[in-house]
Amino acid sequence: MLKFNQNSIFRRFTSSAFRQLNSQNGLDDPKLTHIKEQIEADKRKLKWRKEYSERDDAVKSNFKLFETSNRNSELLEILQQPVDISPSGLMRWWTKRRTRIDAHMQKFIPQRHAILGEDLATAHFLVHRGGSVRFRGQTDWVKMNEKDEYDLPKVYVPNMVLEEIKCDGIDLFYEGMENIRRLRYLKHLSFKNVTKFDDWYLDRLSGSDFPSLEVLNLTGTAVTNRGLNCLYRLPSLKLLLVDDPEKDIMWKMSVVLLEEWNPLLVVKTE
Repeated sequence: MLKFNQNSIFRRFTSSAFRQLNSQNGLDDPKLTHIKEQIEADKRKLKWRKEYSERDDAVKSNFKLFETSNRNSELLEILQQPVDISPSGLMRWWTKRRTRIDAHMQKFIPQRHAILGEDLATAHFLVHRGGSVRFRGQTDWVKMNEKDEYDLPKVYVPNMVLEEIKCDGIDLFYEGMENIRRLRYLKHLSFKNVTKFDDWYLDRLSGSDFPSLEVLNLTGTAVTNRGLNCLYRLPSLKLLLVDDPEKDIMWKMSVVLLEEWNPLLVVKTE
């Protein structure tokens, strides 16, 4: 079945009409002016929505600066906040700014995973931030040395499969969790002493693709008993390391439910 592009046909029609009128009557012909006005009117009717600031009944004032399309709206909002120039206030401002930058730097980069593959891209992301990884068939762990250097391929290498990951003690943000995903052959994963790691992190982790994960270390994290409930998404899990499996009654119940759901799972302290 033939498909017609209405916009293309409309453009060809109007352009041919203009050429014909230009050749016959000239640019200042009243008929040509009338057609132009009619076309502009039709365009306005076809536009399904008009920005509020462009409407005739819109209030015109300096508050237009706070329009969502204005790039300076965030800056103007910040400038309206009270300024604390005390030493402690400046320190808090600097800490928040540094945190926002660090979190932004850990965002998922699709190009990196498309070029390197999921396993190698994850290895680069973690080792660069102080973690360590081990690939299948290797006994040595890959990590940074004293000069902040490490040896990892910068192009895709077939059959480089991650089997073990240690994120122990690194400054990992929630934004960075998207970089740890689709590791289909990963067996051991440790977040020991990652203080930011909480129930939200664990929920994001369990929603990723880890069909072979057997050991998960959560000691020294901020995970609560509520976060443990999402571990049913990891069917191959055999060992879960936590600070205290019998911390309180709610924690005990969550552990019992996990072990009942997965008879092969053992929850214990390190």
